[in-house]
Amino acid sequence: MKPDESQPTDGMLLGQRVTEATGNSLAAGGSGDERVRQLATRVLSWLPYDPNDDQMLLIVALAHFLLYAPPRSVFVLGGYAGTGKTSLTGAIVKALHEVGVPAVLMAPTGRAAHIFSDYSGHPAYTIHRRIYRQHSYGSDSYGLADNRLTGGVFIVDEASMISNGGGTATDSSVFGSGHLLDDLIDYVYSGERCRLVLMGDRAQLPPVGEVLSPALDVDVLQAHGLTVYGVSLHQIARQAEQSGILNNATLLRHNMELGALGRPHFDLDGIDDVVPVSSEFLLETISDCYDRDGMGETIIITRSNKRATMFNMGVRNSILYREEMLATGDMLLVARNNYFWAQEYEQLDFIANGDVCRVRRVWGDIEHRYGLRFANVTVEFPDHDGLEMDVKVMVDCLLGDTPALDRQASDRLYTAVMDELTGSKHDRLKALKQHPYFNALQVKYAYAVTCHKAQGGQWRNVFIDMGGIMPDAMQQMDFYRWLYTAFTRARSRLYLINWQNDVEIP
Repeated sequence: MKPDESQPTDGMLLGQRVTEATGNSLAAGGSGDERVRQLATRVLSWLPYDPNDDQMLLIVALAHFLLYAPPRSVFVLGGYAGTGKTSLTGAIVKALHEVGVPAVLMAPTGRAAHIFSDYSGHPAYTIHRRIYRQHSYGSDSYGLADNRLTGGVFIVDEASMISNGGGTATDSSVFGSGHLLDDLIDYVYSGERCRLVLMGDRAQLPPVGEVLSPALDVDVLQAHGLTVYGVSLHQIARQAEQSGILNNATLLRHNMELGALGRPHFDLDGIDDVVPVSSEFLLETISDCYDRDGMGETIIITRSNKRATMFNMGVRNSILYREEMLATGDMLLVARNNYFWAQEYEQLDFIANGDVCRVRRVWGDIEHRYGLRFANVTVEFPDHDGLEMDVKVMVDCLLGDTPALDRQASDRLYTAVMDELTGSKHDRLKALKQHPYFNALQVKYAYAVTCHKAQGGQWRNVFIDMGGIMPDAMQQMDFYRWLYTAFTRARSRLYLINWQNDVEIP
């Protein structure tokens, strides 16, 4: 393996400390290397498999970083999907625990944190839950928490998703400075002798509205006064070598690096985990996946909210046979951050945009208020330890083609509720924050989602909608990033909807 060429020279020097790495033994010369050898050996003792050369280099490089890197240093762990980034973390965390070094695992979303925890065998938190604290009870603004750890190691997975924009549609402005990466760095390095490890894949989609992923950009990190070290894994882990999903994702990745962005061609010969499926058999195939693995392990990924709505309605009407707008068992996707309904629940600071929930019960009939429709439901959040919560949801969002309630409808709701409230404008604005209809949970059906909504999650069965994509769009980098990100959401089977390898671009 070679160090990531996009990293600065001082990061590359980490790998040069290793003179030999074979099997489970390490030999490295130079002052202090015995401590590196001991920590690396502890990590190896916790691995349930023999590491490949890439992974060996990473273990030694990371051990050296943790022991000898100067203050305000960051380690960027990049690499292809299937190279073992996340699975190695569990061994690293256990080794750190043995030597008395506290480790904190984080991810940008609840689903990503849940998956990170499963892979590593160690509790993981959302970045927001760890680094922010509510200003006061009932407040919808959050300030930066105090980092009271000494010598702690903060490891963040899916770092490509970390945005640094403020005031976006995700309501980032209510958190700290409104710039998540800035706040994460300020939080970590406010602790005494703390370190930050960022894990991610530069080939994935960057945050909405950004060209690159700022948390994986060396120039951005150096602009924060950080010394950047890093290693990038390229060698697919032995336990994943037979995966057609990962092999085809790697082909996409290679094409992106080479700039060979023609119409993608997939290696499907002798592959049984990447399967083209036509419209004729699509519903039957989705139904089989539901029967075999459950709705929670099956997702359709598409390019637009409009097409996601089309697929969602197809699933509900033709597979689930649900005529009512909301039914017990429906899978819902939160479309906008909500700070109202989680106030009474200690386990959850707020309900985040992108959280998935399952309807456990629908209470009463749909209500018509303020020109909109509302329903009272009990929902369960599988990525938050099955937490159940009674909420009011905004039914009109379910079928909209916009990511959340559109601006005109939001303005009408605001005006109607404000007109109904009494008192001074200050009193009415205060009452607005506690108004259940104004704060109704905005949700969409979660059977089909856009790729940005799927990012950070993994499912046993992933269907990728290849329809409605113009030939010239298939030769663009953003399409390749979208397709690569969609591919890497699948754990067991990936289905390409209406795809043929032999179609030529006119």
